[in-house]
Amino acid sequence: MAGVSDARETYRVLDLALRVGEILLSSGAGAADVTATMLGLTRHCGLPNADIDVTFTLLRMSYQADPEEPPVLLTRNVAQRDIDYDDLTRVQGLVNDVMRDRVDVAEARRRVAWINSTDHYLPVWSAVVGSGVVGAGIALLLDGDALVTSVAFLAGVAITVLMRTLNRQRWPMFYQQAAGGLVATVLALVAAVVAERAGLAVDVSLVITANIVMLLSGIGFMGAIQDALSGFYLTSGARIIEALLATAGLIAGVSAGLALAPGLGVSTIGLRPGRIELAAPPLVLVGAVVAACAFAFTSYAPLRSLPAIAMSTVAGHLGYLAVLDPRDARPWAAAVAAVIIGLLSYAVAGRVRVPPLVVVVPALVPMLPGLTIYRGLSYMSDGDTLGILQLSAAAATTIALAAGVILGEYVAQPLRRNARRIEDRLSGPRMVGVMHSHLARRTRGTSAGA
Repeated sequence: MAGVSDARETYRVLDLALRVGEILLSSGAGAADVTATMLGLTRHCGLPNADIDVTFTLLRMSYQADPEEPPVLLTRNVAQRDIDYDDLTRVQGLVNDVMRDRVDVAEARRRVAWINSTDHYLPVWSAVVGSGVVGAGIALLLDGDALVTSVAFLAGVAITVLMRTLNRQRWPMFYQQAAGGLVATVLALVAAVVAERAGLAVDVSLVITANIVMLLSGIGFMGAIQDALSGFYLTSGARIIEALLATAGLIAGVSAGLALAPGLGVSTIGLRPGRIELAAPPLVLVGAVVAACAFAFTSYAPLRSLPAIAMSTVAGHLGYLAVLDPRDARPWAAAVAAVIIGLLSYAVAGRVRVPPLVVVVPALVPMLPGLTIYRGLSYMSDGDTLGILQLSAAAATTIALAAGVILGEYVAQPLRRNARRIEDRLSGPRMVGVMHSHLARRTRGTSAGA
């Protein structure tokens, strides 16, 4: 496309790129993917040297057509972080159409405005129920019985309703997490009292662990590691601080709930939430698939993507269980699983017409070290140096997952070596936005016309 010289047209192109970047960043895309997509759009639309800055809460773009003219500068705050994989998929389709010259800038701006203004395609109650199913799936994975799984489902529903209410009232994340942890713990204690009166044995630690799954910060921590691996250290640091602060709020809420245990007649001796003990392999696979697909459902992933997510989850966890040895560290098993998930996800995502990110993240959710992060900070709050080891293990596992997924993508695309460059500073795999195939097509078109 020819270069843009008109200031109004420059504004339109930058505005389009910023709106696309906002949707990508708010839906969990890494800073590298967001930057590459915004730069790819502006280049294709005639702004070859636009300046882009992506941070955790702010997007900035500027373009200077002539050194003697003032630059056009636009910024956009990313305040709302409501993951919507349906919007993400629609934006991916819009990027594809722009890169293939199927739509012009004006039509693209209309479409992205429509995407931003439409509601979720699922009713609110279905996403709330889906959150409960996520908790139930993790409870199965942790070898929970029918009682633990049922309480985890109820806790997931109650916590989601509470978090949505507090979010609408603009409560800070720390207090939302504290309230959620308190509710999760109280529900677990009440379940223990009811079970004891009914003559049933219940592991209170396991019930609390299953209840707090929806509040863990494993996804945020993995996003931080991905940004760090991509060289976006400022954004990575902000994500890590958010994840640690959210976990600290969760610990405060759980501690407040445990303070009520004596009044309810529940003993806290030997009580240690966050313990990880996997069930038998068949139950692990069932729980992982249920949790992954339910998470994708609550994130409004297109329904056609659920079989691909289930397939990637099963394959990844089979690899994980095959390598996992209780006597060894967990990161190697996580790395093998992530490579398998990355390899399959990039292969099947195109067949169901969704970005690879929509398949990758849900498949990794059951393996994220959120419980390990929780245990690490919990130990540290008690003055136990074991917390440092737990946090180190969580970091190692997260790095293994992030690096493994990227390696899987490299293995999945051995025939695209000539299309590895997005721009001078950014190279490597993309999970959403401008893909390598777009650049390969542009390169072939340029060579043919030369």
